Formats: sequence, structure tokens, C-alpha cells
Amino acid sequence: MIICIVGPTGVGKTKLSEELSIKYDAIIVNCDAMQVYKEMNIGTAKYTEEENLGQEHFLFDIVSPAENYTVYDYQKDLRNLLKHHKNKNVILVGGTGLYLKAGLYNYEFETRETKQYDEYSNEELYAMLKEKNDLEGIHINNRRRMISRLNSTGNHSLKDEALYDNIHIIGLTTNRETLYSKINKRVDEMMQEGLLKEVESLYKKYGKTKALTTAIGYKELIDFLEKNLTLEEAIDLIKQKSRKYAKRQYTWFNHQMNVNWFEVNYDNFNETIQEVIKYLEK
Repeated sequence: MIICIVGPTGVGKTKLSEELSIKYDAIIVNCDAMQVYKEMNIGTAKYTEEENLGQEHFLFDIVSPAENYTVYDYQKDLRNLLKHHKNKNVILVGGTGLYLKAGLYNYEFETRETKQYDEYSNEELYAMLKEKNDLEGIHINNRRRMISRLNSTGNHSLKDEALYDNIHIIGLTTNRETLYSKINKRVDEMMQEGLLKEVESLYKKYGKTKALTTAIGYKELIDFLEKNLTLEEAIDLIKQKSRKYAKRQYTWFNHQMNVNWFEVNYDNFNETIQEVIKYLEK
């Protein structure tokens, strides 16, 4: 059985994954694009020793922040892992939906070019994708995504087909007010736990790598370290971007995957766990 635990940042995915890993004697596999990076711990909300209930964890801390780890790399690593552990229950946990889709479904990459398309307008890029019948998930104002799609020969327009049996996609959700409050509180807690010190250390060690300038929390604090923002402005921006990212995660999962959503009971999280178990054992 492959259990996928998805949803926006800060909703409770880690706790659910750890509890289910004991219930089903399952390995836990990361499905978060930033948690693959070593040393990026506080800002990516990586599981802690206190949260770890003792099952094996995979695809966490596998590359340096100086390296560029792509969805194609993740696809290969996840499929190799699932092949190696084919007789085990597996729990995939994380909010990076594209990684999940690429790893578990017929989302194939053949080759990837690196053409910049500088000489083309957004309208021309859009027309090229339209000619290829490859407009799913594309907006004419999102230039970066259009260029990425044109550089990929992946099968975006094909209907998704699962490559594995017995996949269950569990989504955790809550009302927007509660979620945004939790995100804001979580950012404050990260700062108290030493996020600024973590970012400063990584910035001195690696410079402005793609990983550090992509991850929410790291980019903004690097801007503070470079005196482009005040600390208060940086923290406010982290909260704002985290809230917007959570909104995008909901939108993506609702449009791209068949998710079974569960409203989280934060007063009694065990009740939420039991609801998920009841669903899995139907």
C-alpha cells in the first residue's frame, strides 16, 4: 500500500505520517522539494528527532544546497526506492504535488533542452504550446512555466495513469482562517528556533544557490542579510508568501489529483488519525 499525505504547509502532515507509519509498519518517504536538501532544516519544517517515531525515512537530506535537484531526479530516486521496497507499505509525505505526480504516474521525461526563448513574446510562447496541444496548467503570464514546458518533452497532455497499485491520496485541510493563523505562528516559531542563524550559516557557506533562493524563508532572510529588507519586512514577507503558497497547493491538488480530504481536528488530532485509518481500511 502506498499512502500519500498531501496538503498545504503547516496543516499537520508530518504528525499524521509518523502515526500511520507505526500503524502500518511503513517506511516514510519525503515528497517535499526543499526537504531533500541537507542543512535546510528549520525553514523547510523537516521532521525532528522528537517527531520521529522510529520508522525508516528516505529522500530527506540527500543533496547539498549547492546542488540542483530536479523533479526528474526525484522521479528516478522515488521509483528506484519503491522497487527496492516493493514488499513494504510506503507513506509519501509532502506538499510538492508535481513530485508526487511524476513519481507515481506515467509522467515521463525523455529529454530536456535549455533554450531561453528570449526572442519570443509571451503570446508567441503560448501559441507554440497551443500548437503542441500542451496548455494544461499554463497561463500566458507565467513565462517561466511556458519556457519550462517548451524545454521538456514530457507527456503533460496524456491522461495520468498510476504505475502502482493500491495508492491512497490523503489530504489534510482546515478553514483558511485557522490555516493562515497556524502559518503565521509557525514562522514566528521558526525564527525563535534559529532560522536566521541557519540561513546566515548556509549563505556564508554556499552563497546564493538555487535552493537557497527558491525556498520560502531563506530567500527573504538572505535579502535581509544583504540589507535589502528590514528583519520585520523579511518576516512579514515570509508569512505572506507562505500563505499564498498554501493557497496554490490547494488549487494544484484539487485540479491535478484525486485527493480524499480530511478536516483536521486540532483539539483532538487522534480523531483525525482514526478517521483516516477508517477510510484506509474500508
